[in-house]
Amino acid sequence: MSMRLPSLTSLRAFEAAARLRSFKKAAEELAVTPTAISHRIRDLEEYFESPLFLRKVREVELTPNGLTLFTAVRNGLESIAAGVEQVRNAGRASVTLSTTPAFASKWLVPRLASFQAEHPDIDLHVHASNTPVNLNSATADLAIRYGHGPFEGLAATLLMEDHFAPVACPSLLTTLGQDATQWPLIHFDWDRPLMVDLTWDAWAQAAGYASASLEHGICYSEESHAIQATVAGHGVALLSLLLVEEELDQGLLRVVSEPVLKGMSYHILKSRNRPTSEAVSAVEAWLTRMSRHAPETP
Repeated sequence: MSMRLPSLTSLRAFEAAARLRSFKKAAEELAVTPTAISHRIRDLEEYFESPLFLRKVREVELTPNGLTLFTAVRNGLESIAAGVEQVRNAGRASVTLSTTPAFASKWLVPRLASFQAEHPDIDLHVHASNTPVNLNSATADLAIRYGHGPFEGLAATLLMEDHFAPVACPSLLTTLGQDATQWPLIHFDWDRPLMVDLTWDAWAQAAGYASASLEHGICYSEESHAIQATVAGHGVALLSLLLVEEELDQGLLRVVSEPVLKGMSYHILKSRNRPTSEAVSAVEAWLTRMSRHAPETP
């Protein structure tokens, strides 16, 4: 039975506009005009008889129906891309590993040369996104995710436990007093609610300060940007000691003060419903071995 679906061209335009929150940026990415993107989105909205975007002055925002469609389309395109790669590289072992952008850039990428040296016959594809992938749909073979679980329907292996502490660059550290309410602070937004409070407000209460006394400062939407700003000396940030391990080892950052907050844990996840290939097992074993060098809590 054939399925009546919108055109793939319209769905690609929709996915790009939703991901980039801009018709103009979507047009640039797809090498078409913004008018063409608008027409394709309008065709989809007529098809569904429902608006998919809220049009604002400088960006667009998904409606509830738009968010539902975006999740489905994004997973579908990722699955197609994974299938294409598997066919293109049928003669080589290929493993797709999904994780968050911050973990990928700060912990995983600096170690990938080691993996390539050990396993030159395995093509490792790193999928960096804050949106969890469906491991049962072959979008990815493994995922590294942050949390306590339970991870329903998935096999989970503890990789590392995390801790958070205030850190700053050495030049800024010399100018800071003991009163944290006077520090220039750096914040970042978590992409989802957490089971453990890892904000400056939680640290303030643990350190004996009044609640909401450490809400001032600059806020970033991405954790890795907050790390870069801290290294640049823009302020003090409450950061994962795992993700700034290299900066601490090199003396680019130092822990400013106690207390240290216990964070959550990184886990390796894989589907219980799919067979585990030798290449996937090799990646999992390598990740486990690399995690043994994680920094200890100060």
